[in-house]
Amino acid sequence: MTQAVSPQPGFWKKNQQKLAPWLFLAPGLLMFVIYVLVPIFESIWISFHDWDGLGAKVWIGLGNYAELLQDDAFYTSLKNNIIWLVLYLLSIPAGLAVALFLNQTVPGIRLYKSLFFFPFVLSQVVVGLMFTWFYAPDFGLFSKLIEEITGQQIAILADERFVTYGIIVAGLWPQTAYCMILYLTGLNNINPEQVEAARMDGAKGLKLLWYVILPQLAPATFIAMVVTVIGSLRSFDLVSIMTAGGPYGSSQVLSYFMYEQALSEYGFRMGYGAAIAVVLFLIMMIFITLFIVRMIAQERNA
Repeated sequence: MTQAVSPQPGFWKKNQQKLAPWLFLAPGLLMFVIYVLVPIFESIWISFHDWDGLGAKVWIGLGNYAELLQDDAFYTSLKNNIIWLVLYLLSIPAGLAVALFLNQTVPGIRLYKSLFFFPFVLSQVVVGLMFTWFYAPDFGLFSKLIEEITGQQIAILADERFVTYGIIVAGLWPQTAYCMILYLTGLNNINPEQVEAARMDGAKGLKLLWYVILPQLAPATFIAMVVTVIGSLRSFDLVSIMTAGGPYGSSQVLSYFMYEQALSEYGFRMGYGAAIAVVLFLIMMIFITLFIVRMIAQERNA
């Protein structure tokens, strides 16, 4: 009497565990390729052409990059982006300090959390308008305070010496709130047993913060660092709303310079704008790669 041979399992049953994660990831990966990777390579390709966005592309090789290196406005924008990058990083320790203050169980702490969270939900356009009024020479609160102290008014947004710093202060307000949220989430996930053990060993204050709490907040710090660097390098909204790159182009950053050359009434030079975008992308990638390499090294040494 012959035994019935069971049919061989199909391809799906054999590879179900391997294929299932990729099927779930497929929609996200497809959108990432279409909306991120393809535009990146398309921008790089356009940067080698002279193109107004409508007519035929004319291949000029590295001509746009050669012109960029001789453009004074590019170096002004690059310098302002470096200032943005350095000062914008202040939002990380500021957000940590606010998070440590709010991570307490005292009466009314929810109200304080709401007040500190408020800037994060505001549009960058609203923030820009608020600080434009804040700096206004005639009725702005800041100008009135400066006038009371020094006896003279200072038009922050009309002075080439101060305009970039004034816009950065406006950007630090919501960015600090964002970093605060990241750190509050990280503080809620801290292992209380390690904190108690450190306290029993005599650690307190700054030592407890530096050696016990901050290492556990490393993931939050990494995300805050990456988001802050990206935010500082693509700082378009506030510059556009508060000064439109003025006075005399002194507050321009690379993202606004790119828009002005490629899309504004002064430009329609898509190839030149794409070259600026490529430079900005490379700067972002350098900083983010450094952070990732450092994070991986720290994880291996841990």
